[in-house]
Amino acid sequence: MTILKAGLVQQSCSADRAANLEKSIAAIRRCAECGAQLVVLQELHASLYFCDQEDPARFDLAETIPGPSTETFGAVAKELGVVIVASLFEKRAPGLYHNTAVVLESDGTIAGKYRKMHIPDDPGYYEKFYFTPGDLGFTPIQTSVGKLGVLVCWDQWYPEAARLMALAGAELLIYPTAIGWDPNDTAEEQARQREAWITIQRAHAVANGLPVLAVNRVGPEPDGAQFWGSSFAAGCQGEILMQADTAEETELVVELDRARSETVRRMWPYLRDRRIDAYGGLARRFID
Repeated sequence: MTILKAGLVQQSCSADRAANLEKSIAAIRRCAECGAQLVVLQELHASLYFCDQEDPARFDLAETIPGPSTETFGAVAKELGVVIVASLFEKRAPGLYHNTAVVLESDGTIAGKYRKMHIPDDPGYYEKFYFTPGDLGFTPIQTSVGKLGVLVCWDQWYPEAARLMALAGAELLIYPTAIGWDPNDTAEEQARQREAWITIQRAHAVANGLPVLAVNRVGPEPDGAQFWGSSFAAGCQGEILMQADTAEETELVVELDRARSETVRRMWPYLRDRRIDAYGGLARRFID
């Protein structure tokens, strides 16, 4: 069968970890009831977005892999027979932490993990204080539903990351995300930022002939940030297949035709026509 049903869980979060996980699991169940074989959760879904401040006490939110979350979501994946993409604040060692996406196979085992490679440092998004850049590279994770090119949030702005996942055989690009508006920006600027976020990811779908799933958190948080939701699925020509709004908690269950990438790549053979002999400059910081 070429059709894959994927569930996208868009939710708000509170300071109550147990309540956040309960909400995520309930949403996973609803997606599974609608036939989803793959369910993707948003970035750092177990807590509030804690990177709005530099606070050493917040490292206490981190956990090991394997650990409590992988045990919990692994059990849910096995019970429902679905593949789950979860997002964790990983404690790798004392003083060494990552923003990590973990893929739980439908039998409950850990299929693989991806450590966020690009780490932002912006007002309200002080991630460099908390996260060491990933060291696992851009390697798709093999699962029973295909090879998943899992990336995380800030990675979604980089065409290099999407391309390397595609070149390594990813069949689907997945972006767990936590992005929102600065309440001090004008409505016009907020709209430009959201549209840019959607456009760049649709462009990754087009440039690589792959479907894209972008799953964002939603709602206000105590620091005043307003996460804009807008989770969406795009087909491999960048077409929007399904999209959530900017305010509501919801789940999307979308059908992806896994055979379509082959068809589109035959028509638009970007990988064939790449001039790899002329791209050496991409490995340089800047060409003076």
